Formats: sequence, structure tokens, C-alpha cells
Amino acid sequence: MNILERIRGGGDRVAVVERPPQPVSWVEISESVSRLCSFDAGSVSVKVIQDSRPIHDKVVNSFLNKFFPSGYPYSVNEGYLTYTKFRALQHFSSAMLHVLSTQSLLFAAGLRPTPAQATAVSWVLKDGMQHAGKLICSGMGARMDSEPKSWRILADVLYDFGTALEVLSPLCPQLFLEVAGLGNFVKGMAVVAARATRLPIYSSFAKEGNLSDLFAKGEAISTLFNVMGIGVGIGLASTVCSTTQGKLIAGPLLSAVHIYGVVQEMRATPVDTLNPQRTAMIVADFVKRGKVSSPAELRYQEDLLFPNRLIEEAGNVKIGQPLRRVLSPQCVEQLKATFSNEKFLLSRKGNNTYMVLEQSATGEDALRGWLVAAFASEMERSGAGSGDTVLNEAYKRMESVFPVFVSEVKGRGWYTDQFLDGNRSRISYTESK
Repeated sequence: MNILERIRGGGDRVAVVERPPQPVSWVEISESVSRLCSFDAGSVSVKVIQDSRPIHDKVVNSFLNKFFPSGYPYSVNEGYLTYTKFRALQHFSSAMLHVLSTQSLLFAAGLRPTPAQATAVSWVLKDGMQHAGKLICSGMGARMDSEPKSWRILADVLYDFGTALEVLSPLCPQLFLEVAGLGNFVKGMAVVAARATRLPIYSSFAKEGNLSDLFAKGEAISTLFNVMGIGVGIGLASTVCSTTQGKLIAGPLLSAVHIYGVVQEMRATPVDTLNPQRTAMIVADFVKRGKVSSPAELRYQEDLLFPNRLIEEAGNVKIGQPLRRVLSPQCVEQLKATFSNEKFLLSRKGNNTYMVLEQSATGEDALRGWLVAAFASEMERSGAGSGDTVLNEAYKRMESVFPVFVSEVKGRGWYTDQFLDGNRSRISYTESK
């Protein structure tokens, strides 16, 4: 105590020792689990103090936490569980096929009447063919963005075809390099297509910006069932499938299960981006019923094998044809005057409508053009005119309904800022000098 304090206080005082603040703590109770939470040294600590859940619930919750996104099922879009179930089936059957094909390759390589060094060189060349397949398929990325579900199915068909060639390789060991190389070439294309379509498919389920969580949990499911499939495949390879004849029986059955799984997996995926097929289906629904379907409602109606089919109610639109092939110079000037404020040109020829988009056209521009085509086709069928003569009236009709139409399209969950038409042709006007 200093002198000034002695004068003011008139004597010695007992010093008061300040105690450090106690950490703030509380108990959280959720689903029969009590957790003690506290702020301590700037961090939050959590300790389970009571868990009265049955063992079954603990196991299920632990599984969900490891293999499903946080907040499931509220953090994902409709169809995720169906997608995950068939994804598990797909990877389980694919892993078994992989074990059988690898055993066949090793057996075929051992049957070759060549020195071990030549066999090793052939094996390296065989793997090199897979890289060649990857390079060739990499140029098709824009088409995969447009039709990710169809390309995902094609990827698995190609993969199974490559696996079939590997399974058959012991029947012709003298052609090991040719057969195995072709199989790996096809599988290389399949790997690129499968990986390239993974992101748009996962994105269709992301509901709360949780794409990374979806990706991580999806890969965890794939890994789990790949390991299980490898285990069962090893069992098959050492018993009923130890011979080539056994593999020829089991292989097609596993491949059928594999393809069925991936088809059902893709059918459950509600992709919300606009491409030619989905745009035509949205417009056809609106013209017929006056309503717009959501991605979840439209997913089971998509044609995954022939996505380029034409829809009559939507105007039988063929999009992305080179302008020089579908229109004469005189027609181009006339159509530019008709659609002066638009980023598309339309021309009716027979029962089909040809649409060419400008380079900067968005999903809304494509919807406008498709709606004009649908109205023009409807007017032709009713006898109101033919050819390009009905386009003016169809355009006026589109202008009157489009604000309501596009508002409903966005309200139903469709993403209209882009139009994914693959590698189809677009135009960009240049000024004359």
C-alpha cells in the first residue's frame, strides 16, 4: 500500500485477491443425448454426459454422420437417398467385376509364350492405352455438362465393355496386348466421363451450399461398397469364378446389375440446369397444361438414352445447327428484323424449327425462343398459317405470357442464367467495315 492510500484510507487494508472468471457452461439435450458445453480459453468444449439412446439408434446415427451430409435429409434435394442406394449397388457390382477382370488379365499375361520382360512391356503399353482414351474423351467436356446423366450411363457401359474384353483375354493370350489395350483404352474414356459428370450430379443435390460435404460423403459411400465388392469378388474369383467359364457366366450378370444401378441412380437425380431436352420438356408442359414442372418432377421423364429426341408440343426444335446450313442470307436479314431484340433466330422448315443462339444467350433467351417455336407449331397444326409466316404472331403471344412463365420457371427451382447446349454452334455478329 502506498503513502497516498494510507492517508486516504487511514490504515492498512486487507488486499482483495481477484479470482479468475469461471468458464461459462451449459447443458444441451437433443434426442436423448445430454452434452455439457462450455467456453474455456476462447474455445468451445463439448462432453457427452448422458446418452440414453438404444444401441440401434447409436449405430444408425453414427452411420449417417459418416456417410450422409450434415443435416440430412433437410440439407439435400429430393431423391438423394434413392441415388445413394443405387450408387452403392453400382460400386459394389463394379468392384466385383474389377476383381474378375484383373484375375483374367494376370492369367492371360501368364499364358503368353514370351519372356517375362516382353510381358512386362506389354503390360505397361496396355496401361498407356488408358491414358490415350482419357485424352480423346477430354474434348467432350461441354457435352457432358449438357447431358451429365446420359454421359454417366455411357461411362459405365464403356467401362463394362472394357472389363468384358479383359475377362475374355485368356481365350486369346497371343493377342494379349491388343485385347487388353483396347479394353483399357475404352476404360480410360469411361473414367474421364465418370469423373467429369460427378460435379454436376452432386451439385443437383446441394441445397445449402454443402457441395463439399456431399462430395466427401458420396466418396465415403463409394469407398465402403468398393471394399465390400472387392471382398466378395475375391471370394468369387477363388471359387465359382476361378475358371474362364465361370467368369463368362457371372460377368454378364454383374454387368447387368451394375448398369441397372447406374440408370436408376441417374433417374433419381434432379438436375436443375437448362439443356435442350429439359427446356423442351418445360415448354411442352407449359403449352399443354399451363404449368411448369420442377426438376424433381421432370427427372423421371427425361430420355437418358436418346436425349436429343424432338418434342412436337415444344415445336420440334433443332438447336445449334450451323447458320449457313439452315438459312439463306435473305432469310437471315428478315429474321434479324423479326427478332431484333432477341439473342436467337428461328426458322420453320416442315414440321421442325431451327434455332440458332447468339454466343451470349442465356437460359432465359433459350426459353423465349422455344416458346415462340411451340406457339408457331401449335398455330400451324390448327391451320392458322405455315412456315415463317406464323412466327410474328407466335412472337407476340410469347411476349404476352413470358413474364409469368419465366417467373414460374425460376420459382420451381430451375437455373436460368446459363443454357448448356454442349458443343453446338452459336453465332456472334460482326460489324461491317
